[in-house]
Amino acid sequence: MEIQKIKQRFGIIGNHPVLNRAIDIAVQVAPTDLSVLISGESGTGKEFFPKIIHQRSARKHGTYIAVNCGAIPEGTIDSELFGHEKGAFTGATDSRKGYFEVANGGTIFLDEVAELPLSTQVRLLRVLETGEFIRVGSSKVQKTNVRVIAATNIDIIRAVQQGKFREDLYYRLNTVPIVVPSLRDRKEDIYLLFRKFASDFAEINRMPPVTLTEQARLILINYRWPGNIRQLKNITEQISIIESIREIDEETIKKYLPDYQPIKLPALYEKPVDEKTFNTEREILYKVLFDMKNDMNDLKRLVVEIIDKRSGTDFHEDHAGLIEKLYQSTDHSEAHPPQTLHITPESQNIQDTEEIIEESLSLEEKEIELIKKALDKHNGKRKYAAEELGISERTLYRKIKEHNLE
Repeated sequence: MEIQKIKQRFGIIGNHPVLNRAIDIAVQVAPTDLSVLISGESGTGKEFFPKIIHQRSARKHGTYIAVNCGAIPEGTIDSELFGHEKGAFTGATDSRKGYFEVANGGTIFLDEVAELPLSTQVRLLRVLETGEFIRVGSSKVQKTNVRVIAATNIDIIRAVQQGKFREDLYYRLNTVPIVVPSLRDRKEDIYLLFRKFASDFAEINRMPPVTLTEQARLILINYRWPGNIRQLKNITEQISIIESIREIDEETIKKYLPDYQPIKLPALYEKPVDEKTFNTEREILYKVLFDMKNDMNDLKRLVVEIIDKRSGTDFHEDHAGLIEKLYQSTDHSEAHPPQTLHITPESQNIQDTEEIIEESLSLEEKEIELIKKALDKHNGKRKYAAEELGISERTLYRKIKEHNLE
């Protein structure tokens, strides 16, 4: 019940369990002075949570300042946060208080905190640990009593591993973590938000609110929403002001979602040939060829049995060439028209024989054979031979050296 009141007060729409959990954590941590780190994608509504925490804390009558760290130039961020003395740098004609000094006794919200320079992160860590800071151009230590709430839309653990964010500052800020879910993880809330935005816009502009057909609603819900709630609000307002027909169908809504894909297919991309993958595919190819060879042997035996039944005699070894010719005519390396096998009266005293060919199963020998065939086919041109084999030219060159095929 308390969570519903908070949603109504701050205009939060949705009933997803992760969203409710985030609000519940904000309510529980509000009476304390612990630092909070809010994480979530851009446009998910992270800015509501520091307001909830501030309004339900003992600091609610103090100053609340929200700072977008990514929007302040690196050269002036220290001055903005901690203030500066007159003459501290070019253009500093007067002394100036920073946000930490102005927000003394209140709350400061550092949005996109991962964008802070490393030098500023050191200063921030000192404020969090001791409550002390020094203005730019001054040597006087000042005290402040500020609660810090930070937010980020990046993987801050990776930023720590890459040396872009101080590990000690991360653990100091992350005393209480709050995770805000993305819109695509809150599918049941998407249509609720759409109706809210459509209703608000219609009321402000004194026009009927837009509605969606069933198919349009499914498209809206299944869209991935990379810009989250912010993107949904913008698109709702675009549709409301542009479309004269107030019931939006699926074709209309697709125009506002140009990258909408109803079926997520794997992305195609080029990558270097992996030797392990190539060897595995080659082994599979060899197995297919061996199976084809066995099938041809079975076909030979079948033909022999048919001839035996028709002639009533053995199959003479002089006519074994017929079987070999039949095998060659069905060779899969080149396309040949089917040939007719004629049985003549001279095919008497035929002896039933089967030629057993001992075939090497060495992958290395097969590899050498394929490379030689590809080079012969393309008159020694390695580029085209490599394309024929499905490997890179560099790999082919290495294989030629390895097997002394110069």
